[in-house]
Amino acid sequence: MPLSSHRDFKAALNFAASSVEHTMDRLLPKGDTGEARVFEAMRYASLGGGKRLRAFFTLAGATLFKVAALPALRTASAIEFLHAYSLIHDDLPAMDDDDMRRGRPSCHRQFDEATAILAGDALQALAFEVLAHEDTHGDPAVRVQLVSELAHAAGAQGMVGGQMLDMLAESQGGDMSIGAITRLQRLKTGALISFSCTAGAILGKASEPLRLSLSAYAHDLGLAFQIADDLLDIEGSAAEIGKTPGKDAAAGKATFVSILGRERARSQAELLARQAAAHLEPFGEAADLLRQAARFVVERRA
Repeated sequence: MPLSSHRDFKAALNFAASSVEHTMDRLLPKGDTGEARVFEAMRYASLGGGKRLRAFFTLAGATLFKVAALPALRTASAIEFLHAYSLIHDDLPAMDDDDMRRGRPSCHRQFDEATAILAGDALQALAFEVLAHEDTHGDPAVRVQLVSELAHAAGAQGMVGGQMLDMLAESQGGDMSIGAITRLQRLKTGALISFSCTAGAILGKASEPLRLSLSAYAHDLGLAFQIADDLLDIEGSAAEIGKTPGKDAAAGKATFVSILGRERARSQAELLARQAAAHLEPFGEAADLLRQAARFVVERRA
């Protein structure tokens, strides 16, 4: 049963997560050779947890352009591998120094720091290996575009650059402007979400106007997602969010909530979610799951 046959968002999200998890399990290395410990750490960090929202965005976007299941699932898996690598490195003592991830010990606590770093490095490499394989798309130009755009989203002008700004933000305390926080989050969180939302359009060789509509959706959705995350950091429990709450406030780090206050931040997130949904108008009813996703992003409790 394809994702497009689902009408209820939560059922669709669960279906997408299950489908991508199965594909990831098949693509991840396994064995009992000398390097088996890094295989185990890769699997520990990437399987068995998370909402798979980025994978969902990829699969839902792919349905808009009648992309076959295998290319969509491989692309979604690559994004989840890269996301898992970023979480491993984000939790390291040199970064955010967090002992919990997805409700269990973070990778460096379960194994050790060196193994965690290597597992993250290997997951990043695997993401690009999967995208470059002919099973992901028969057209080499499409595969090159996927690799190029994911590399840009993940690199110094995307997620890595955002992490650098996030580390600097901690040293600056609460002295960052709302514009600076917005730019930080567009890079750290938004760049990968944007790629996830537009990857289906790349696979489907969509027209530029339709791809731009998805980019606009992703832009507003990514900011709404981060504001909701900032709210959860101060309102959620460790059991709900699967990681240590209150760390940003304890570090004196500027966030959307610290600058806007809770109520203004929540109103802004809701406005952004509505704007995101409005960008989907060219797709009609076919994009209803993506509209529901925009609401879910600001209403979630985990």
